[in-house]
Amino acid sequence: METNKSISFMRSLCMGQIEQDVVMPFPVMNPTEAETLKSVFGTLESWLKNRDADYRKWDREGELPEAFLQEMREMGLFGLIVPEEFGGLGFGSSAYSRALQELSKYDGSVAITAGAHSSIGMKGLILFGTDDQKARYLAKLSTGEMIAAFCLTEAGAGSDAAAIKTKAVREGDDWILTGEKLWITNGGMASFFTVFAKTEGEPGGNVTAFIVTRDMAGVSTGPHEDKMGLRASSTTTVIMDKVRVPKANIMGEVGKGFKVAMKILNSGRSGLGGGCIGVMKQLIELSTKQAKERVQFGKPIAEFGLVKQKVGHMVVDCYATEAAVTMVAHLVDDGFEDYAVEAAISKVFASECLWRSADEALQIAAGNGYMCEFPYERIVRNARINRIFEGTNDILRLFIALTAMNDVGKNLKELSTSVKGIFNDPIKGFGVLSEYALRRVSQKTGVGGEKNSFTKLNPALAEAAAIFEEGSRDLAAGADRILRKHGKNIIGKQFATKRLADIMIDLFVLACVLSRVNSSVEKIGVEKAKHELEILTVFSGQVRRRTKSNFGKIDNNDDELIKSLADHAYEIEKFEWDTI
Repeated sequence: METNKSISFMRSLCMGQIEQDVVMPFPVMNPTEAETLKSVFGTLESWLKNRDADYRKWDREGELPEAFLQEMREMGLFGLIVPEEFGGLGFGSSAYSRALQELSKYDGSVAITAGAHSSIGMKGLILFGTDDQKARYLAKLSTGEMIAAFCLTEAGAGSDAAAIKTKAVREGDDWILTGEKLWITNGGMASFFTVFAKTEGEPGGNVTAFIVTRDMAGVSTGPHEDKMGLRASSTTTVIMDKVRVPKANIMGEVGKGFKVAMKILNSGRSGLGGGCIGVMKQLIELSTKQAKERVQFGKPIAEFGLVKQKVGHMVVDCYATEAAVTMVAHLVDDGFEDYAVEAAISKVFASECLWRSADEALQIAAGNGYMCEFPYERIVRNARINRIFEGTNDILRLFIALTAMNDVGKNLKELSTSVKGIFNDPIKGFGVLSEYALRRVSQKTGVGGEKNSFTKLNPALAEAAAIFEEGSRDLAAGADRILRKHGKNIIGKQFATKRLADIMIDLFVLACVLSRVNSSVEKIGVEKAKHELEILTVFSGQVRRRTKSNFGKIDNNDDELIKSLADHAYEIEKFEWDTI
């Protein structure tokens, strides 16, 4: 029976239902794309492998040379997701994510230049563009004759995208755009911009997406930003001074720009996740060689338990991240309609695992790690932005949790309409609807709940599956408890929503790891999948400990004390105490 493509695994899980058919079996890449990728990887290795001195030089100078950009064009790096009919490779999300993974092993600035072009810069054109728009631009975008950039962020509108001030005013059949976009990746080299502007008074909403090109009068870019990391990539402001944009350049529908932006970001997150995986694999390679070569106290540090602990956790994090990112890319490719929560989870988890891995790899390298002669410090600087751009992890956690509570709220009396937006109206009562009550009872008791457990897993995974099922009960109970406790004030209870989000993140990734390990066991047997089973045991244990801790702190926590201390610091704008 074909899986219902309207199902979200995580939104269902928050209601106590394990939709195992969404995540099982673990996805396998299309053979044709896999064959193409192998060819691409060989080319990338011969081209990029021994250029670390170049990457270090470009990082210091803060710029990719035009000659290297031309090499990128010739290598086809700007056409990865462009359909074949327009000269591109036509990669789906899975193949594209894997390509970004490979590219990221060599240099972050190179990867982000290609990634921002495809993941967000021109993604809207592929998703929402008209036939005419695609005919006009895709061939040039494929060759890199035009490089693309995504223009949403402004000085007062980062995570709060609704606060943008760039305006588009209708004038005849054209639109006049005025405003300034901030921190735009590829801004200095791009000639194709996906721009979001306020179109107030228009039906359907007040943000619209436009295609703006550099040759339009009034378009300019600011100087190259001096950044902490990814220094060789181009980041600038993009300024529009009364730019006349024809109506033929509207992307999607007038007033539906926020939907366009969110769809672009959601569908592009597997690219960012793939990039994180590539760097993590690079770090594991660097760290294992370093640990085996560095001798202290008469033996290689690879023999020390604490060094093994670091490397072991890096392996677990990388495997789990790859499982989650691969699953999200599969959901996109397979036509699932609702994957926003899962995509957000993969971005948060991938970026935080990369940050831990980069920190631990530098620690293993010790003094060498701190020196610019080696790649560790550059990787640490490059890695930090992943937790900020394409949606800060803090905001994404709120989105993850509030989406879940929105669904749970719809099943509580008097909420079916008031919760529909973002909990706009007061929550008046918390009696439960009969259907929801029955589902909660079956979830707690295991009676009558055919979707309360994984039934298609190999018996070798039984212990980890039981941990997942226990966690899913805690998740549904936690969402229910938080809503009942805070009611209409839930939007302001960010400590509570973060705990729920962290439980959701852990459980989705665990589901992906279960699926991945299960496929390996079924394919090669328990003995040959020994190390993958070890990864599953370690990761499921981590998930259980974190879930229990987060669930326990819903009612018993020090949240108010922490907020009181923050308020005190705000008031005096410093640390009050001293020892003299």
